[in-house]
Amino acid sequence: MAPRGTLLRTRAAVALTTLVALLSFGTGILNIGATRVEGPIAAHVPEVVAQTAGFTGALTGFLMLGSVLGLRRGLRLAWFSTVFLLPVTAVQGLAQSSLTSYPLVVLSLLSLPTVLINYRRFDRTISLSTTQLAAGAALTGTLVYGTVGTYTLREEFTGVNTLTDAIYYTIVTASTVGYGDVIPSLSQRARLFSISIVVLGTASFALALGSLLGPAIEARLSQALGTMTDRQLELLEDHVIVLGYGDLTEPILEELDGKAQFVVVTTDTDAAVNLRNRDIHVLTDDPSDEEPLHQVGIEDAAAVVAATTNDANDALAILTAKSLNPDVRIVAAATDRENIEKLRRAGAHSVISPAAIGGHLLVESALGDEGVETLAEQLVEDH
Repeated sequence: MAPRGTLLRTRAAVALTTLVALLSFGTGILNIGATRVEGPIAAHVPEVVAQTAGFTGALTGFLMLGSVLGLRRGLRLAWFSTVFLLPVTAVQGLAQSSLTSYPLVVLSLLSLPTVLINYRRFDRTISLSTTQLAAGAALTGTLVYGTVGTYTLREEFTGVNTLTDAIYYTIVTASTVGYGDVIPSLSQRARLFSISIVVLGTASFALALGSLLGPAIEARLSQALGTMTDRQLELLEDHVIVLGYGDLTEPILEELDGKAQFVVVTTDTDAAVNLRNRDIHVLTDDPSDEEPLHQVGIEDAAAVVAATTNDANDALAILTAKSLNPDVRIVAAATDRENIEKLRRAGAHSVISPAAIGGHLLVESALGDEGVETLAEQLVEDH
């Protein structure tokens, strides 16, 4: 489990970045009508940048919010984008030189070292599918193809004089918006080229949209089957991970309810649906695999519990949990008494045999020990 001080620093980094994103968006909206840059750096700002200073702050705010989402998931790419964008927001605040922009400068400068010192906490990589990579490549290739081609053939287009014009024409054509302010001339080559942009643009946009909506639909289906959303997984911290689900698990969940945050990892889809209907966090996956345990935050877990009716599966799950977080406390329940030592060797700090304990209580009660019966009654009443 990560030290509390480290977790607090990480939360501070995310919180400060969020404030910078919101403030950048707000100052951008307030200055959206600005057509020039003021302040101490005005003489060093190119004219094209000065003309767009009004709305660039809002755009940077949007990008920063995307970085915040990535930081909450611990993504290394989000850390890099945040480190890049924070100086940008500070410069934009200086350029705007208004009462609302000065807090933006201060917060940006305060946030940067906080994010930098938490570099090691943001170590997760983005896992993109082949379809998503292909969609990104197709969309990027279409925009590059359209921009270069339009600028090269600019003499055969009406209203294309600069590279910015070429980018603008490519985007409005590929997205089928087509304002009509920039059009190909009577040149057949220019018209054929425009047709190719439309065909490639609609295809690449459709592929990109499908690659984004596909995982979203899959996530909804997974939720209907009793699994957790990415948002719920991100919020897990100092929690208890219950590995597997069986007859021994239900009493444990009842005890944990209201006392600690917990999540169940099980391959039993029927049990997952039932748990989900009871508003219990559950991930439908193999608890002995590394990826599911990473998903439920094994690194930040307070404890791990393995208590199904299959000691062999519990042992495998314990081995995996121990390898991923050697410091986390692991507790197990042994169905067979002879497996107690095996579960300990697998990595469990404490192993309890409900059958052995129950048998001991029954025998002591049968031999006339009234204290045992009283203890059993107290345990039942506490439940």
